[in-house]
Amino acid sequence: MIETEDFTVKEDYQDIHVVCPTCKAKKELRIPTKIINLAKHLTTVSIPSGPVCKHGFQAFVDKNFKVRGYQIVDFEFSHMEFFQSTDADVAEPNDPTVKLSSMPLFQEIIKLLRSFVDDKEILGSGLFTDDGHILYSSLPSNTLFSIIREFEVRSEKKLNRLKKMYLELENNQKICSNYIEIQEMRFALVLFFSRIVKLGMGNLYLNDLVKKIRKLEN
Repeated sequence: MIETEDFTVKEDYQDIHVVCPTCKAKKELRIPTKIINLAKHLTTVSIPSGPVCKHGFQAFVDKNFKVRGYQIVDFEFSHMEFFQSTDADVAEPNDPTVKLSSMPLFQEIIKLLRSFVDDKEILGSGLFTDDGHILYSSLPSNTLFSIIREFEVRSEKKLNRLKKMYLELENNQKICSNYIEIQEMRFALVLFFSRIVKLGMGNLYLNDLVKKIRKLEN
């Protein structure tokens, strides 16, 4: 399915106060409220070098937009990233998002998704539940909002059993998504492509990503 739509979305933002755990540099960063509001627990925000200081680090943000802790990382982020943190004490029974994010496999999938983003052809990636809850995203904010909205609409219309989704934006950027079962749980993989990538090539990239995730499970 190919859709063309104006994906300009106006969303509210909330400032969060972050302090680099390495050099103690301070900065107010604007975070999309919808990302935090949709999270069931803490949201991990991976901050690359540049927005705050020369260091990359992670901040753990609660639903009141308060930073509850930091983590120093030993690798460099290329994009601002969001993913759901695990909180086993308040997790709902059989919650697929918590179940997957608590597995070592989840970290391996995130590393794989990061490796696909190259700033030239693949501009971002993500992993979502059927109804649009974020497990991981390095997508630009406007694209992320649009993806969430698309999943929400498809869930409401009972269209989330579709296997794949292809979207073409008015600026010729493309979004390709493939539903995949991971540890008997169903999720949606998303890759966001620059305008130079044809949909057919985007589909090949997506199929390659699925194959690599399958190998991680074995």
